[in-house]
Amino acid sequence: MTKKANGHEQMMAIKAIQKKLLGKRLTYREVYSIMDEISQDKLSDILTTYFVASSFREGYTPMELYHFTKAMVETGNSLKFEGIIADKHSVGGIAGTRATMIIVPIVAAAGFKIPKISSRAITTPAGTADVMEAIASVEFKPHEIEKIVNKVGGCIAWNGRLGIAPADDIIIRVEEPLAFESFDKIIISVMAKKIAAGTTHLALDLPYGKTAKIRHFSDANMVAKKFKDLAAKFKIKTVVDINEMLEPAGRGIGPILEARDVMYVLEQNKDRPLRLEAKAVRLAGMLLDLCFKEKKIKKNGEDEAHKILESGEALKKFREIVAAQKGDPEISSKSLKLAKFKKEIVSTVSGKIKNINNYNLNTVARVLGSPNDKTAGIYLLKKLDHNVDRGEAMMVVYSSDKYRIKEAEVTLKNMPIFSIER
Repeated sequence: MTKKANGHEQMMAIKAIQKKLLGKRLTYREVYSIMDEISQDKLSDILTTYFVASSFREGYTPMELYHFTKAMVETGNSLKFEGIIADKHSVGGIAGTRATMIIVPIVAAAGFKIPKISSRAITTPAGTADVMEAIASVEFKPHEIEKIVNKVGGCIAWNGRLGIAPADDIIIRVEEPLAFESFDKIIISVMAKKIAAGTTHLALDLPYGKTAKIRHFSDANMVAKKFKDLAAKFKIKTVVDINEMLEPAGRGIGPILEARDVMYVLEQNKDRPLRLEAKAVRLAGMLLDLCFKEKKIKKNGEDEAHKILESGEALKKFREIVAAQKGDPEISSKSLKLAKFKKEIVSTVSGKIKNINNYNLNTVARVLGSPNDKTAGIYLLKKLDHNVDRGEAMMVVYSSDKYRIKEAEVTLKNMPIFSIER
């Protein structure tokens, strides 16, 4: 393409952003020009931020949602698989809920391909890619992912090096400092990755709660409808689980601590977080029901998910996936190395825990160094409705840097995670 043509494309993208800032609707050609310029890193971060801000304020029409998703897919690479391609996605926002890493081996062990392409953390101390990276490689080229999935049935990889929906990663980069995403942007981001990965059947987890990414049931309902309508346009069969979440389903917050929770569940360890297990089994069951229906198999998805988990098949499959992604094939909860420094945080009062502030939890975990420090984070010893005595340990904080531990202690005084009713 000539310099003149390049300049024309950039001018069209800039004019389209101006148009969107004024609240006007965009054509597919205009949308494509924005995605193309962003994906090739030709738009400055400032212009990309203006575009993100315009979508946050005004949102998109159903046709614009379709156009943006299609353009995001078409300006990047795609994976090629045959047959049923299952996937699960959580809109997230609640730290310490790493259900995906339990669901992927369950579904793969049931005989369905599940290439999970994940993002890094945006609003939480760890994304699925950050947690998987603590135990295996997550950076692969498209043909390598295809080889892994065709061999072991599933993967848990990062989008960054795949070139799938590349505009999305650049948009995430400008969103990260503000730690927010618009609902429409979340929908486009999720669906573009699913379409590019060849997904045919999708289970969508939509948690809501007062300190979650989606706060109200009505918003979750609206987002679910938009997801289903958009998925239908791309012929993806979708099931949505709207659920209230007031606290993490697991106990670990931060990459290695969340990986340990996953291993506890897969190993059926007595210390496993049962709420995380229940959530993973429910969602795996919903996804398996979709796949079984397609294959006309008369089985109950949740029952099968339970059997695969309890029999050890899911653990075996997870180890196969980890080995295929250049990790330790004998990985276990005991083999995970925790941070050099740790400190128990005790309660200053006696009473019952009535609230967990997920925003403060995210902030403190980041102060400790998560997600860049894979061993940093928080392990919750107490959860909602638990009784606590004065002087009793409520959580353990971890970091590779002892000064970050001290900083976290100060932060906790100003931004408490627990509200205790005396």
